[in-house]
Amino acid sequence: MKSELSVLIIDENRIRASMIEDGLKDAGCGTITIVSELTGLMREIESAQPDVIVMDIENTSRDRLEAYFAVSRSVQRPVAMFVDKSNPDWIEAAVDAGVSSYVVDGLRPDRVKPILDVAMSRFNAFRRMQAELEQARDALASRKVVDRAKGIVMRRNGLSEAEAYDLLRRTAMSQNRKIVDLAESLISAEALLGGGLLGGDTAGRGVAGSAGSGGGFDPEEDL
Repeated sequence: MKSELSVLIIDENRIRASMIEDGLKDAGCGTITIVSELTGLMREIESAQPDVIVMDIENTSRDRLEAYFAVSRSVQRPVAMFVDKSNPDWIEAAVDAGVSSYVVDGLRPDRVKPILDVAMSRFNAFRRMQAELEQARDALASRKVVDRAKGIVMRRNGLSEAEAYDLLRRTAMSQNRKIVDLAESLISAEALLGGGLLGGDTAGRGVAGSAGSGGGFDPEEDL
């Protein structure tokens, strides 16, 4: 893991902020930026572009936490939050806001760097999981589009499922297009013209050719 982290500290108590800064410097962190108020905070974050954000909230209240949670939801960065007291509702709200580490009454300079390392690991693991989930959703959506287009070709051209898929695939290859893009165009044409583009000579210019052996839709190969 990168040792010279760029860290932004949000702390209204300058003495506590200096303690955190000293602990991070001793741990070998690089650029450290301290912000003492929420006014203009998003501009400060955009300017500093930190690897990780530390939020230290000394006098905890629901309104104060909500303001910090709003920032956490917006920044798309790992956030470690230190609070002097908490309750189960606040912990749940912190998780919902994307806070990577939530530490109650545990602010010590020597603990900050390890906590930030954990926060970054959790954040990166969550981002990977999100990306994998989004990829799976996209593949499922693409499969549904191709299956719908395949049904149109089967119905309009009297082909089997394998033949219709093979026809779609070969046409996409000949037009240097992804099969899902061709499928979307076919569905749009069917909806707009009531299937007029899928019969006779027009079908020959759109999804054309004699169908041979076919196969199933493979999102890894065909998208």
